[in-house]
Amino acid sequence: MHINYFSGMLGVWLALPVCAQTADSLKSVSLSEVVITESYQHIQQKKTTLALDVLRQEYLHKHFTGNLMQTIGQLPGIQSMDIGSGFSKPMIRGMGFNRIAVTENGIKQEGQQWGADHGLEIDAFNIEAVDVKKGPSSLLYGSDAMGGVIEIVQPTPPHENQLLGEVALLGKSVNADIGGSLMLAIKKNRWFTKVRFSEQHFGDYRIPTDTLVYLTQRMPVHGRRMKNTAGVERNISLYTHYKSGRYQSSYAVSNAYQKVGFFPGAHGVPDATRLEDDGNSRNIDLPYSRVNHLKVTTHQQYLWEKLLLSADWGYQRNDREEWSLFHTHYGTQRPPEKDPDKELAFELNTYSTAVKARLLGSSTWEHIAGWEGQYQVNNISGYSFLLPRYKRLTTGVLWLTTYRPHNRFAVSGGIRYDYGQLRISPYKDVYLNAYLHEQGYTSQQIEDYQWRSYAVNRTFGDYSCSLGVVWNPTPTQLIKVNVGRSFRLPGANELAANGVHHGTFRHEQGDASLQSEQGWQMDVSYQLDYERVRLSVSPFASWFSNYLFLKPTGEWSILPHAGQIYRYTGAEAVFAGAEATVSVDVLRSLNYQFAGEYVYTYNVDEHIPLSFSPPASMRHTLTWKRKAYQLYAEFQTIAAQNRVARNEERTPGANLLHLGGMLNLSIGKANVELSLAVRNLFDVRYYNHLSFYRKIEVPEPGRNFQLFIKVPFNQLLK
Repeated sequence: MHINYFSGMLGVWLALPVCAQTADSLKSVSLSEVVITESYQHIQQKKTTLALDVLRQEYLHKHFTGNLMQTIGQLPGIQSMDIGSGFSKPMIRGMGFNRIAVTENGIKQEGQQWGADHGLEIDAFNIEAVDVKKGPSSLLYGSDAMGGVIEIVQPTPPHENQLLGEVALLGKSVNADIGGSLMLAIKKNRWFTKVRFSEQHFGDYRIPTDTLVYLTQRMPVHGRRMKNTAGVERNISLYTHYKSGRYQSSYAVSNAYQKVGFFPGAHGVPDATRLEDDGNSRNIDLPYSRVNHLKVTTHQQYLWEKLLLSADWGYQRNDREEWSLFHTHYGTQRPPEKDPDKELAFELNTYSTAVKARLLGSSTWEHIAGWEGQYQVNNISGYSFLLPRYKRLTTGVLWLTTYRPHNRFAVSGGIRYDYGQLRISPYKDVYLNAYLHEQGYTSQQIEDYQWRSYAVNRTFGDYSCSLGVVWNPTPTQLIKVNVGRSFRLPGANELAANGVHHGTFRHEQGDASLQSEQGWQMDVSYQLDYERVRLSVSPFASWFSNYLFLKPTGEWSILPHAGQIYRYTGAEAVFAGAEATVSVDVLRSLNYQFAGEYVYTYNVDEHIPLSFSPPASMRHTLTWKRKAYQLYAEFQTIAAQNRVARNEERTPGANLLHLGGMLNLSIGKANVELSLAVRNLFDVRYYNHLSFYRKIEVPEPGRNFQLFIKVPFNQLLK
């Protein structure tokens, strides 16, 4: 009763910090002065009550890896769940999968986020600006953003008519990566259009070990290369923007293609003969995955005197296939006549729309009302699969209000309600049914196991709300506090899956009776920017009444080579932790920076930590920066992770040294930007606790030299 009352109180609308003034008012003159003197990052920080990292070209160029998550994963509070050396998925403050939203051109990226072996299909070369929001973001972005948002931002088109573009080249030693990207753009009167093509080819990546362990068997790693982990990535995109008076619109089309091999020692039944060196480190053999992600989006916007109306529409088609030489655990199963080696395929079609109205009522009040809707259809094929066919419909309405009496203080809050419907098709495995009969299992056991997915028809409805404050007590300090309630609708795998997930080496089982995930979260942020010192501290705490996770049941699966059954279940859970950064200009050209993070997770019901809890880490960075170049040395400390869930491996800590530098050269009319870095200089053998391959004792890639070259160019048009 008290919780419900508290929920309602927090839902009262008091909202975001934006002021509306007429051009001839005194406040308008004051605001213009603030915009000129304040940094862009400081202005963006004041627009949200959440902890925010604003990443622009200098950071993205310095840390560029050809992979979005590995590029921004060096921020405190942001972790990268790695899948070999090529692909990664995001984790923010210990939350990942369907709890983190990634948006591009106003539309949420929709793929197979539920799987640990599924990465993002986004062109890292095409990212020029990123805003990372940590903490509960369900209010503005929907239920899949309860852990945070990674927002890819399109830069503002240039004012002058011009032809511009860039050529970028990337090379890595650890996997012989060769990549490049070409961008061409034109700004002509009201139109701005750009097109980009990017491609990367990489070979089997190197690791600092000769052996690994899979299903209790020690397997060799010939030449210290992860066999069949080579891959190719190919991306093309078109973006155009139009602006005329009070109206503006944008249109974007992109297609991302990835093909990458699976290490054969971690796929199927252990067999050392499959790991023998084939003499070719760049070929892609069975087993492998192939992904194609098509995305079409548009943004429309019109501004009246006190009303801004905007709309976003998007269509995405995510096709994922996994190919493996046909194999069966059941004697009666025969290879399919068509594509006999297609192990599984997912075809996910997503239609998205959002409409928002922003009312500038006065110089101190602003109101935002919005509606969002999404419809998904997932189809399956192949001789083996886990995620079932399903149709998913979600829709939500939100209200946000802002009170800002002056430029140094704002109160922010709002409420949102979402409705979701999920229909999952059942699938009965006739080959498994015959196998279980042959093995003499009981009729009840056969009934429990033969359904690879259960029929589910569920509807969900829930609300989220937030209340926050942004306060500038002095020009050098910024304090933010945010309290919010968030939720997440269960996914199809959590409700209906029943079978072996080869990507995570276990039997996973859904529960059709699960309720939506619900939690309360609190964030506090303090920032100080005083002369040569910049400080940021962001503690947070979250309590979930129904946190959904895979729980080891202690039951042994009767499926061949399946191991223990892991079942999706809900539990009371707690998250807490903090991020901190300190930057000091020791000399005019020398800067020292410290960045640290810590996440604490706790399963209240079972009195143990939650799985996939990131370890604490620290980075100490010295940067020598001159006008045309900079050099840096970074010492990274990763703590041991001994707070693990049942049947989860402990991970030892590590100390790593990274070196790098950037150089700007003027060659003719071109300004050439070069970045050279060496990661893990001493080739330390260490493990990423969140890695896809951690369970089979595969360490992180070894020493890696990387060269990134970018040559931008432009020419004014008459």
